[in-house]
Amino acid sequence: MIRLVCSALVVTALSGCSWLFGEDGLFPDNAGRYQTAPELAPIDVPPHLSTEAIQPDYPVPPVSESAQLAAKFETPRPTPLTANTQADAVRIQSLSGERWALANVAPGQLWPQVRAFLTTSGIGVAAVDAEAGLIDTQWFKLEDRELAVRFQFRVDTGVQRNTAELHVLQQTRSAEDATWPRESDDGDLEEKMLQDVAQYLANSADTAPISMMADRSMSDSGRIALEDTEQETRIRLELPFDRAWASLIKGTEQADFVIDDRNRSEGLLYATFIGPQDDEDSGWFDWLWGGEDEHPLAGHKYQIHLDQASEGVMLITLRGIEGEPVDRREQQALLTILRGNIT
Repeated sequence: MIRLVCSALVVTALSGCSWLFGEDGLFPDNAGRYQTAPELAPIDVPPHLSTEAIQPDYPVPPVSESAQLAAKFETPRPTPLTANTQADAVRIQSLSGERWALANVAPGQLWPQVRAFLTTSGIGVAAVDAEAGLIDTQWFKLEDRELAVRFQFRVDTGVQRNTAELHVLQQTRSAEDATWPRESDDGDLEEKMLQDVAQYLANSADTAPISMMADRSMSDSGRIALEDTEQETRIRLELPFDRAWASLIKGTEQADFVIDDRNRSEGLLYATFIGPQDDEDSGWFDWLWGGEDEHPLAGHKYQIHLDQASEGVMLITLRGIEGEPVDRREQQALLTILRGNIT
């Protein structure tokens, strides 16, 4: 009974639209009016005035030629949200003496957390450069140190989307302290500060604010992407070779591969794909392979190539064990899961 009454009320309300909004009702036929509307003449601007301010409301951008438009490929599945690299909110990574904290938040969220840490610790800020992601502290003395010290915090875009990296540089006050050194004067002190900040970030991860200023200047799109060309699918990685090589090895081992051999000078890995090892991982490939008990590519051997495209930009490609091309669908599937495990 209630349902019938409500329906009657709706019908009454709609029928009343004719006298409230005219014969066309609440939603007039604007599409028909647009199609029959006359075209107005261009604005006549006197010769002594500028026409720069007159622009179309909806300009059509030019379409540049792209190899991707001519390529034939299947749209790959997005990177799994449960990739191993996203498991921890904050963790410290190191390579060749360099250390940094990897945070599972966008750079615009990490920036105010670092500022909050300095405020909570009573450490004064001397300079801030949001565009470069830099925060310089004032000189201050530690209890067990005779000379004053200062730190520089650098927030950078992480490899994966919506991740950020925090680098710390330490300097001890001396007669020549006008500029920051290339490396910390005291590596142990740098490591201790990085650990303290990382612990603070982990404790406050759920309440992280967002800095709009830092968010505009620091990208959250990451430094890794899957690209398709006419010849092959590949991973584009914006890292120098040393770190890209270490990240590729770690990511390959976490992406259901076993590394059989490696050649660092050639940027080459020989690996065997073993397939998902538990039920949760196996379900990820059901969309592509039909949910078979054993992955059809399990046991297949590959070459994984790391080649430099330009300064600080590497390309990762997948080929057969003898260097032969691999089916495009196969490339996309395996490189997608590999992409999700590189940090």
